[in-house]
Amino acid sequence: MRESSIYDVLSKVQDPELKKDIVSLNIVKNIRIEGDKVSFTIVLGNPNLSTEVKGKLRQDCQEAIHTIYPDAKVMVNFNSKNVSHKSNPNLFDKSGVLEGVKNIIAVFSGKGGVGKSTVATNLALAIATNKELKVGLMDADIYGPSGHIMMGVRGEHPRMRDVDGKPKIVPINRYGISMMSIGLLVDEQQAVVWRGPMVSSAIKQFTRDVDWGELDYLVIDMPPGTGDIHLTIAQSVPVKGVVIVTTPQLVALADAKKGVAMFHQPGLKVPIIGLVENMSYFTPPELPNNKYYIFGKEGGKKLALESDIPFLGEIPLVNSIREGGDIGVPAMVGDDPITIEAFKAFSEAVIRRVEAINAEAAHEVDYSAF
Repeated sequence: MRESSIYDVLSKVQDPELKKDIVSLNIVKNIRIEGDKVSFTIVLGNPNLSTEVKGKLRQDCQEAIHTIYPDAKVMVNFNSKNVSHKSNPNLFDKSGVLEGVKNIIAVFSGKGGVGKSTVATNLALAIATNKELKVGLMDADIYGPSGHIMMGVRGEHPRMRDVDGKPKIVPINRYGISMMSIGLLVDEQQAVVWRGPMVSSAIKQFTRDVDWGELDYLVIDMPPGTGDIHLTIAQSVPVKGVVIVTTPQLVALADAKKGVAMFHQPGLKVPIIGLVENMSYFTPPELPNNKYYIFGKEGGKKLALESDIPFLGEIPLVNSIREGGDIGVPAMVGDDPITIEAFKAFSEAVIRRVEAINAEAAHEVDYSAF
């Protein structure tokens, strides 16, 4: 018997209260294998769980293991600890990383060209301006940074300051939010030709060596696709959840679906806040009541329904969004009411989902005593 196989089959067993699998909740502890015997402990968030419910949970675990090891003797023990808030518990140690940040949101797209950075930038601004919260924006797209351009800080350079005897990078403040991008640290004329370990090191520097201070939200603009940066962030940063960006176009939806699958992988599981559809429709200024679905209609909404994840809204295809990003004046600080309202509604949907994730996490177990 192999421990990895045990984890794999137990990932199909649900916690009776939280309705999530017991592996992603990280409540399976101390797996021991001796010959044909396997034992482990399930740490319950609710110490008052009834005997009947515990019995059903034990039976589900035994039956799951017997699907691959029919002759195994399975012993399931139960333990409980006092509950406390934990964001995204999983198999990786994230202690000491961004401790002053309450909620970390990663913005992801399966492919480039769908407006992910535009969405990330305006999401951060919408949360800050409409909710009067302290917000940061981290541009983690190492190979193709654009956050510094969209935020109008192109050519600026962050300063350093001493924090508890250690030199820290000070994020640049723009439009009331703190932002950091690799574009502020490297020559724009030079391509970033780095291997995976160097990229992962840069991301870790952004989380450990930048003085983000106390933030209510930190929005991370991730690069498109699936690769080293995504793994580094998912495994080393306490991400509260992921926002997936797509357009209605079929090729964008196919890549967005791969992103959903990636974040659902056992051992990497990160909650998906939901999916937002960018460039949903075009409305000419002279015909404000008309909608033209240039890239298809409601593809994002259908994908969200198929994937059983929340649909966070539609962002229209408006020229002012592109223009604002190019000149460093994002849509949320512009003067177009259509785009402002769209991003405001989107940000409110994100905040509601984060609050729901927080409420659910408040019932999960504090593992620090183990």
